[in-house]
Amino acid sequence: MDTIGFYIDLGFWHVLDLAGLDHLYFITALALPFGFKESKKLIWWVTLFTLGHTLSLIGNFYVGIMFSAYWIELLIPITIAISTLSLLFQNKTIRFYAHDYFFSVLTVLFGIIHGLGFGRYFNMLIPDDAVGLSLFSFALGVELAQLVIVLAVLLLNWGVVRVLKKSRKKWEFLMGAILLSLALVMIFERI
Repeated sequence: MDTIGFYIDLGFWHVLDLAGLDHLYFITALALPFGFKESKKLIWWVTLFTLGHTLSLIGNFYVGIMFSAYWIELLIPITIAISTLSLLFQNKTIRFYAHDYFFSVLTVLFGIIHGLGFGRYFNMLIPDDAVGLSLFSFALGVELAQLVIVLAVLLLNWGVVRVLKKSRKKWEFLMGAILLSLALVMIFERI
């Protein structure tokens, strides 16, 4: 039981760690175009991101799949920058989430990239006698933290659009521009 709690906690704080904001930025960019009515689709994509993240940890642990830390650390903010494009270019025909299959595959791929960034560290922590339980518990913690972010973004969207009566398009554009600028800072720091 200690293993479950430890890895759920580790996964939860891996996502909400203020020293590494990549998950926060990515999930925020993913959630911004949605309201509570579309939350089922959003939660599905968040779960696909967690699945990709977990697949990379499994591949790293069992198969030794490893990539250059430099490239992974550079690709992580690039995934954030790409995810802001639907916020900045709001024409419905070019929004990534307009094509469910494409966006689902892209979300899993982005999850794999983010997971590869944590894989080496995770391998040092995982006990050989409880690999499956540790991976599952960690993934559960990651998912729970991401759902907290989703709920916060949905509440913020509701507050800005419904309570403050601000334009949804302008709100999404502003947040997309902020997230893109943060991602670009991360990219240039890592080049």
